[in-house]
Amino acid sequence: MSVNVLYKTSARATGGRDGHAATLDGSLDVKLATPKELGGAGGPGNNPEQLFAAGYAACFIGAMKFVGSQTGIKVPAEVSVTSTVGIGPRAAGGFGLTVDLAISLPGLDRATAETLVEKAHQVCPYSNATRGNIDVKSTIA
Repeated sequence: MSVNVLYKTSARATGGRDGHAATLDGSLDVKLATPKELGGAGGPGNNPEQLFAAGYAACFIGAMKFVGSQTGIKVPAEVSVTSTVGIGPRAAGGFGLTVDLAISLPGLDRATAETLVEKAHQVCPYSNATRGNIDVKSTIA
């Protein structure tokens, strides 16, 4: 699959899950901490799953806005996506992720909202990257 890359960014992590991560341009700089549920101290800091959840939620809103601009569906200004990312051991070995997207589209009728979400899943880079690899469920709130 080829991609016509329009934008690139880079981030560097050190120390793993109990370290530090920052974009090379300095716009994002976070302390990392392993949650207690994964054997860590659970102290202050973020973890990769939180960063992935935030990125997927924001990207999915962008995908819905793109679809709306192409189809004439008016995406409400109050649109929100809550992305819940789970991590745990896989039956086949190693670890895996799950994603639940709770999508709020106030003012849109259910059929229009379902069409928008379905089409957004086809264009969202996160949805395309995870398709067939991660169990992603979406619900319209």
